[in-house]
This record gives sequence, C-alpha cells and structure tokens, in this order.
Amino acid sequence: MPAPPLALTQGDPAGIGPELALLAWREREQRVLPAFACITDIDHLAQTAQKLGLDVPLIACEWDAVNRSFAKALPVIAHGHAVTAMPGQPDPASASGTIGSITSAVAAVRQGQASAVVTNPIAKSVLYAAGFAHPGHTEFLAHLAADGGAPPHPVMMLWCEDLAVVPVTIHIPLRLVPEALTQELIVETGRIVAGELSRRFGIASPRIAVSGLNPHAGEGGALGREDDEVVAPAIARLRALGIEARGPYPADTMFHARARAGYDVALAMYHDQALIPIKTIAFDEGVNVTLGLPFIRTSPDHGTAFDIAGQGIARPDSLCAALRLAARMAAQPMQASA
Repeated sequence: MPAPPLALTQGDPAGIGPELALLAWREREQRVLPAFACITDIDHLAQTAQKLGLDVPLIACEWDAVNRSFAKALPVIAHGHAVTAMPGQPDPASASGTIGSITSAVAAVRQGQASAVVTNPIAKSVLYAAGFAHPGHTEFLAHLAADGGAPPHPVMMLWCEDLAVVPVTIHIPLRLVPEALTQELIVETGRIVAGELSRRFGIASPRIAVSGLNPHAGEGGALGREDDEVVAPAIARLRALGIEARGPYPADTMFHARARAGYDVALAMYHDQALIPIKTIAFDEGVNVTLGLPFIRTSPDHGTAFDIAGQGIARPDSLCAALRLAARMAAQPMQASA
C-alpha cells in the first residue's frame, strides 16, 4: 500500500509558491518526486498556469484520491477560500486562504491523510495586515500542534546533502544575541536536534559540532566571555545527557569539507552564522526543516520572491528538495528519541 501523499500549502498566492507547485508536478518524473497535493483555490492555480503557459492539468479531489490521481494531474485540495491575489502584488484579502491552507495541511497529517507538511513561503507582513496573531510561520505550526496545550519548542534546521545546520537564535538583531543566548536554550536546542536526527533521520548517535559565539570561539576570553561561560558549559550539559556534542569551535573553520565530515549537524549561535555556509554550499537546493513538532514539516529555503513572481523564471529546485526530504523522513522507521 503506498504511503499517504504529502500536503503542500499554497504559500502567499502573490509569490512564487503557486508556480513552483505547478513546475514541481510538471517535473515530477525527472526529479523523482513523491505524490503530493496542493491545498489551494483551484481556480487561482489554473489562472496561474494559464498566465505562465504551463500545460499542467489540475484535478480537484479528496485526500484518498491523491495517490491514484498524481500521475495524470496535479491534485488540488480546496481550502474553501477564494484567492484573488495577482503575481507580485501581495494582498491581505488572500490571507485567509494562506492561513487556511496551513491549517488544512496540519489537520490532514494529524488525521493520517497525509504523511508530512511541505510549506510554500509566506509573507508575514501580509498576514499581519490581516490580523494574524503569531510571530511567524513556525510559531503558527507550533500553535496548531499544541491542541490547546503548551506549544512545543520548534527548532529550525537548514539541510542539504552536504550540511545540516541549526541556528540557536534566529530572527533577532545581532546586538541582542548575547543576551538571548543561554545555557538552557543551547541545551534544549541540542537535545531536540539529537532526538530528531535519531527519530527522523535514522542517525543512532548524532554528532553535534557547536560553534562559538565570538571570533576564534572567544580566544580564551580575550574576545568575549560567552564561549567560556555559556557555550562550553552547555556543551558539557549535553554530553552529560549522553549526546555527542563537541566545541565550541571557531565558526570560520567549521564548514569546509574536511570539517563537515566530522559531524552530522552544526549548532550555530545566530542566524547568519548558520545560513551563510549552507546558502553558499546549496543556494538552490537547501531545505528548511522544522524539528520538535509532532509531525514532519519541510519548506523551501527561500522567500516569496514577489519581485519575480509570474515572470516564469522561478526555479523549483528547493521545493523539490523539500518534497523529497519530507517523503524520506516520513518513510524512516521511527527510532527512540535521544
């Protein structure tokens, strides 16, 4: 019996998400993609295909028909909201469809109708203008996972075949990083990463390389005390939990090929310290994976690209990589967490 299909959200309909879904289906055979359904307004998706001259047949269906329909047409699951946004023209009036698509995808996975959530990019500013109450995409997913209880602690991992890296602090100003970086945050992040790599990726004893915060990992305190007083004690606590964590290492020597061969995932202290190396190595194929949720979620490692939406020049590489990784994670026999 085939695995349940993947649930692909529409993303912001004024961005490149709709055309990426069309392109991914059109290239499904050459890219060896698993079956997926796009949760959107089928009329809007059909208009997008027509404008771009993409010969992609669409079929409105329910989840139980996705696998048998996928070979001949792109399955579309209705989210019940009319979408009117034009390419490159973000419109808060379409926010209800964007939110409804995410909600429907999570519900489908929680009910066993889909095997994983793959999210197209959203624009938070557009959702905020429509009254969206969550800081961002990931926080909304954590809210949906909570079922009215305390939300889980989601962790962002950027992944490609040659590197997996996790920023401990994410979307905050650089000047606030030292204050936000605590032993507790590093330990909790490392614990979730180790457990998820074991459960979702089949790595029995994940090796975690931890970067320092400061240049040269603080140079023995000469370039900052955080590495000695925060990062190193957090690594010791992770090791006491039985997690193979090492460091802190100078970030500027962690990401060349020989160094990468010595670990399974790198824990970086702030956003750019993590994203610069992976976007250098795999700009078009990187995948954003959310760890710590009770379901699998992957996403392309790029934004809505309003500036090129509707021009026929968007590339589906990252979305295709996100679809393949989601299916790979879903097929992984679940291991006991660390």
